[in-house]
Amino acid sequence: MAALPVVIYPPDEDGGRRVRVDGTILGRAHSVQDVARFMQEAGLQDWDEMDVVRSTLIQWRGGGPDDWTH
Repeated sequence: MAALPVVIYPPDEDGGRRVRVDGTILGRAHSVQDVARFMQEAGLQDWDEMDVVRSTLIQWRGGGPDDWTH
């Protein structure tokens, strides 16, 4: 999983951000906790919110991990 590209898209009108891993949209996140859950479901069971915030594997579009409003 570590080599797979992870993209978090800009917030939509509802504050959700699409999460894509290896070209597949996993769903919409509304917080860093949600992103951590998606990463766990993708095979990184030990990841938490701090791993999401610090990871260089994640490409944040339209703002970083603190941006959840449109």
